[in-house]
Amino acid sequence: MNIPSSITTLIAGIALTLISLWYGQNHGLLPMAASEEAAQVDALFNMMMTVATGLFLIVQGVVLYSAFRFRRQKGDNTDGPPVHGNIPLEIVWTAIPAVILFIVSIYSFEIYNAMGGLDPMASHDDHGRQGIEQVGKPSEGSPEKNLLALDPNQAIALGLGASPEKRGQPVPLTIDVTALQYAWLFNYTDSGITTGEMHLPVGQEVQLNISAQDVIHAFWLPEFRLKQDAVPGRLAQMRFTPTKEGQYPIICAELCGPYHGAMNAQLYVQSPEEYQNWVSEQQVASTNGMEKAIATNPADLSEGEFLAPYVKDLGIDAHTLEQLHATHHHPNQ
Repeated sequence: MNIPSSITTLIAGIALTLISLWYGQNHGLLPMAASEEAAQVDALFNMMMTVATGLFLIVQGVVLYSAFRFRRQKGDNTDGPPVHGNIPLEIVWTAIPAVILFIVSIYSFEIYNAMGGLDPMASHDDHGRQGIEQVGKPSEGSPEKNLLALDPNQAIALGLGASPEKRGQPVPLTIDVTALQYAWLFNYTDSGITTGEMHLPVGQEVQLNISAQDVIHAFWLPEFRLKQDAVPGRLAQMRFTPTKEGQYPIICAELCGPYHGAMNAQLYVQSPEEYQNWVSEQQVASTNGMEKAIATNPADLSEGEFLAPYVKDLGIDAHTLEQLHATHHHPNQ
């Protein structure tokens, strides 16, 4: 019994659709999603994979069918029929990709807007503005403005700002991220902590102010589906919310020099309690480090303050130190 070609085409179309939909959701090409924004990016990627799988199956199916159906028969040495084109077919295979591209573009536009990419300035509150102005200030003692200093009126033109539903809301945590060959430095503006690794509390929104000191770098968080270029002289921004505790890589995704491959750091997403413990430990370590620091400016210290750390090691008590001080300043000595 011969099956009508229309039924065959319908069955093939249903099978093609089901296979494309299944693979589009089960491709396994993306790492674990660890941020609220990742779900939106994944939805776009899954849709593109579904469309790409369908197109791949159609094109390869037609190629295989044509290679088998229209193959040269044994003993047939004649030329094939001359074909000068098929205008309706050309219109169809031009229109279909154009429609698909239009739909993907609109969907991408909506997701980019939902992530705050269309209005990075919208993520700024007064605190964030002050942070940008501080970054843009020239270095002390420099007669001219630093070439890498930022204009606070033009700095926020790159990155991801607040999503439409969060615009105008303050950000609980702000971190200044500085890229330089070949490291990432993270300055927590609220606590004054500066470190080479990033720690974030889970479920709390964070704003990164990203800048570069030398060449173009790219701040990439694969599990968060976020990537932002760090451009010298410009301040970019990234606002997101981590959703899963764990350790994640921070990668430079822009060729920035011979040691580009080693420009990595780590991001730790912790519970609020663990994060607060880390902040406390860093503040204590910073305080102890200042007390033990040797590279201090003696011009800012009195003689007693300068000599005090060494008195105990030299076996000199406070009374002897006072006598030496008095003798040293006696006008007749």
